[in-house]
Amino acid sequence: MNKSLIKMLSLLLVCMIVLSACGGNNSGNTNDTSGNGGNEGNDQNADAVELTVVLPVSGTVSKDMQLIEDEINKIAMEKIQAKVKFLHISFGDWEQQTNLMYAGNEKMDLIWISGSSYTNNVAKGQLQAMDDLLANHGQGITSAIDEGYLNATKVGGKTYAIPTVRDFASSTGVNMNKALVDKYNIDVNAIKSLDDLEKVLRTVKEGEGPEMYPLVPGANGRTFLDDLGDFDTLSDSIGVLPNYDNDLKIVNYYETPEYANFLSKIRGWYLDGLIPKDVATSQTSRADLIKANETFAYSAKQNPMTKGSETALVGMEMEPAEIVPAVATTGSVTGSMWAIPVNSTVPEKAMDFLNLMYSDKDIVNLYDWGIEGTHYVKVDGSENVITYPEGVDSANIGYNMPLGWMFGNQLLSYVKQGNDPEIWTKMKEFNDSANRSKALGFLFDATPVKTEYAAVTNVITQYKIPLETGSVDPEDVLPDFISKLKSAGVDKIIAEKQKQLDEWAQANGIK
Repeated sequence: MNKSLIKMLSLLLVCMIVLSACGGNNSGNTNDTSGNGGNEGNDQNADAVELTVVLPVSGTVSKDMQLIEDEINKIAMEKIQAKVKFLHISFGDWEQQTNLMYAGNEKMDLIWISGSSYTNNVAKGQLQAMDDLLANHGQGITSAIDEGYLNATKVGGKTYAIPTVRDFASSTGVNMNKALVDKYNIDVNAIKSLDDLEKVLRTVKEGEGPEMYPLVPGANGRTFLDDLGDFDTLSDSIGVLPNYDNDLKIVNYYETPEYANFLSKIRGWYLDGLIPKDVATSQTSRADLIKANETFAYSAKQNPMTKGSETALVGMEMEPAEIVPAVATTGSVTGSMWAIPVNSTVPEKAMDFLNLMYSDKDIVNLYDWGIEGTHYVKVDGSENVITYPEGVDSANIGYNMPLGWMFGNQLLSYVKQGNDPEIWTKMKEFNDSANRSKALGFLFDATPVKTEYAAVTNVITQYKIPLETGSVDPEDVLPDFISKLKSAGVDKIIAEKQKQLDEWAQANGIK
């Protein structure tokens, strides 16, 4: 063999060894990255963006949460080449932990936002404006949300958060024990005012005896005015819009004749035994009071889900009666939203996943209910009604995160057996037909009057519950309440709120 041939063979052997080594390294990297041995899968995983989705949770995270996350990621990888990591924070720690994450520039790509903190988040520069992202990456969102409701979240003409699709409005009324409604032949549809309600309460009190106190507030710490008030609170009730209009003129409701008359009526109910004597301090739940036959009804905000949800909560059939028809306010729309924090370096991809939360039925139901066959099964003959699989119940199920109202588009969610199968159709009709406050979209920024705001809030905390539950005599206490509000600076707050409302109305062409 001549020297030239030997050199050629040697060079060929070296090339083969190098190529073999390179191929081995690529193969190893593929296995490490994808776990499926496929080069195509490796490329997808290598290019995938990981998004951190931050949201609150009540109680503990379900043990099968990772399984749900994995299934959601299969869809997200296929559709937007992204993976998500859900970071759940308890409601009790929510404000402190998220503020630390903003301050530390920790990774957050999507975050749940409530209306109570929204303007503060925007003022601090914690959220990214989403208008361009929405136009280019949010077609599923804009298709799912009425433009009027979507615009209700704008601050300074810019969108910083997207409301979840759920009940955008609420009516006000009472939820009553159906057994007693039937027993006393109560015409639910005839209850259209507080006077109508009073007649019903007296009927039940007379029939059930002295141990029955037929009306309580909708929750501990709430008052009857919280549930039955016929005005736009403009986020905090420190200056309100009567009848949701009032030509956009804000009033101090606490010094109106309407407020004094309301307190007088509630006080009369209290003295006549229609309201429990410990109503201002009781920690007993409305469900326990109903089941013990100690009360008949409780005041409440309502929507098409009320009958089913309250029946499930109480464990007895409940019957709602609407007193004030449904109205949408900024508060009702902005109560649950999603935003992209300034911390996110991939806002386009974050918006891509947010768009799936509003348009992809599989992702919505994975988060709402879990994995079909494991955590739920469809009821025979139905495509949207589900129940537990055989051998599974509420005590042993591996996934139970009842946060459908918080996760994107609830109208895409399945319905648990026992509830109205048409509930989401009815909810859409409810939202579409609801009256809308003239101030829908107005968000008050209390920063210019923060000192007065804190002082007035403290005064309200002291007086509100005793007065609005009938526990004290308004003739004695109301003048003192009004005087202390004025000393704390309530008039300055209302003047600032009116100024901001006027500017908002002019900018939005509302007269």
